[in-house]
Amino acid sequence: MLVLTRKIGQNIVVGEDVRISVIDVRGKQVRLGVEAPEGLPIHREEVFIRIQDANLAASATGPEELSGALELFGMGTDEVRD
Repeated sequence: MLVLTRKIGQNIVVGEDVRISVIDVRGKQVRLGVEAPEGLPIHREEVFIRIQDANLAASATGPEELSGALELFGMGTDEVRD
């Protein structure tokens, strides 16, 4: 892990497209600003972990768990497996 010391108004550049700015420091909290390309997702770590967990759970869902949704589209579980 790279550890850097920055003051308010100073920046960190990641690659060519991401700039992280120190906006404010109050006690143990630091406010950061992130400039990045529009299509690049940026999340707090705890949110990112929840998204990963939800994606993993969704990918483990099989046709049996989706039978209600399949009925809405007039499909059976046999058609999904083909």
